[in-house]
This record gives sequence, structure tokens and C-alpha cells, in this order.
Amino acid sequence: MIEVRDVHVRYGDNIALNGAYVTVDAGTVTGLIGMNGAGKSTLFNAIMGEVPLTHGSILIDGHTPAQARKQNLIAYVPQAEAVDWSFPVSVRDVVMMGRYGYLGPARRARPIDREAIDVALERTGLSELADRQIGQLSGGQRKRVFVARGIAQEARVMLLDEPFAGVDTTTSRALGSVLSELADEGRTVFVSTHDLAALPQLASEVVLLFRRVVASGPPDKVLTPENLAVAFGMRPGGEG
Repeated sequence: MIEVRDVHVRYGDNIALNGAYVTVDAGTVTGLIGMNGAGKSTLFNAIMGEVPLTHGSILIDGHTPAQARKQNLIAYVPQAEAVDWSFPVSVRDVVMMGRYGYLGPARRARPIDREAIDVALERTGLSELADRQIGQLSGGQRKRVFVARGIAQEARVMLLDEPFAGVDTTTSRALGSVLSELADEGRTVFVSTHDLAALPQLASEVVLLFRRVVASGPPDKVLTPENLAVAFGMRPGGEG
């Protein structure tokens, strides 16, 4: 579903990605790990078409990132949402944003849109909070809201940048269960995380990144001391 081929991204003199090759299959949860500055957020932004590529190509189900976004194929849950938490918008309003690509110019929700929103709220355990102002939620609840937005969008591909950061164990488990269910339904879930201990339970595949791919495959094959030493900057280099 996601094909990243020899992708290079530079910010001035800074090399963010240097020949990254990544394949993420449909129907899987794939974990993305690497130290801060390894290029994880840049890779996600490149897949979303938010940053220009110096070299290489990216396809999402055979489409360019721009085409995939236009067709509502892909949803992104970033690490830090640019949200004014004091703004008078409810949980339901935020989840409704996932339906914007299906609405006409009047932005009027149809029964099918309201049903998609209700399903997304229920799946993320937010039905009872639907009318609460977004700023009144805990950090974990806020993250679930943006996952619900992606579910309401009915995106076939979901990118999640550090969704488990700063949340409690109960919330992490609940989110992990939702992501597994989405993968079981045939969606593609690509999630970055620093929680190496939870990866074997969360993801069937892992991509280890240090500006390029150090290793990829099942967790037990990727999370070796040698690979982790390369990815976390203990020595330069790494096999792509």
C-alpha cells in the first residue's frame, strides 16, 4: 500500500532522509522507530506530500501522495496538533472534519456522514464525550479524537506520529487495540513510537530508521543490539 523508493529530503544543508526504501503492506500495523532527528516525521510528511523530495518517489496504493489525499485514501495523526484548545469546538466537530472530503460546498452532513462519525466515536471510546469542548479532554483523549477523525474519514492508510507519547498504559492499550482492528479490516497502519518493549505486541513489521532504513522486517529480526546501535547513533552507517 505504501511504497517509498530511494527518497532523499534535505532542509538546506541538513540531510533528513538519505535514500530511504520502505514498503508497508495493507492489513498490517508497521512500527517506525529511530532516535529524535532520524527522519521519522520527515518520512511521514513526505508520504503525505507535505515536503518536496530531493530525489526518489512515493506511491500510496499506486497513487502519488497528492492523488491519495484528494481521494481520501490517507489520514495523518501528527505528534502535535496545531489546535487552539480554547476554541469552542466539540469532540464531534473535530471528528466531523474527517468527512470534509465527502461533503459538498455547503459542508452539510448527510445521514451517512453522521453514521460514520458515530461509529468512529464508538470505536475510540469517545461517544460519551462527543459534545465536550476539545480543550476539556486529557492528552490521551485528545489523541483518540484525532484517531477517530481518521476512522471517520474512512482512510485506507493511517499514519500516526507518536500516538502513545505521554499517555497512560490503559490509553496505550486501547489505542493499540483499535489499530489492530483497523489492520484486521485491511487498512494500512504505519505508526512511529519510542516504546520498543510494546512493539512486538503492537506491530507485525518494524522499520528502523536513521535517515535511511537500517533494517526492516519482523520485530525479533529488526530489534537486535547491532541494529539498534546503528539506528540510535552509536556508530555511523547502516544497511538500507
